[in-house]
Amino acid sequence: MQILWAPWRAKYVSGDCKEKGCLFCEKVKEKKDEENYILFRGKHCMVMLNAYPYNNGHLMIAPYRHIASLEELKKGEAQEMMDVLFEMVKVIKEVMHPEGFNIGMNLGRAGGAGIADHLHLHIVPRWVGDSNFMLTLSKTKVISEALSETYHKLKEKIK
Repeated sequence: MQILWAPWRAKYVSGDCKEKGCLFCEKVKEKKDEENYILFRGKHCMVMLNAYPYNNGHLMIAPYRHIASLEELKKGEAQEMMDVLFEMVKVIKEVMHPEGFNIGMNLGRAGGAGIADHLHLHIVPRWVGDSNFMLTLSKTKVISEALSETYHKLKEKIK
């Protein structure tokens, strides 16, 4: 039997990961970028690793303003989010060599948003075969690299 060790997932699986307040608003105020996995701070938005990722390199781009819907985005915020998206995809391709991506937003609780009150864009690198028997049979996703390792690999390439 092979044992897969991913202790950082325990909080998520048990449901003990709910933060008080808004994750994006709170983490950006702390000024602990490495500890909070914040990879980039722009004028209007920031990029952080998802602490409970669907795959290695799962990033989230969020505006600094606490808004829930697309129509609330100002032109500069929307433009910067797209510019940052393009740059992050380029960096992930260079560092992680994915074979594809899932990119998108879950808007509102009914739309699948885990954090429905603060708009954010997901970038999930994908590889052929990354959905394997673990996910199918046991509803368990194996993330093969520690978040801190992924953070450092990506951070050194981000301008």
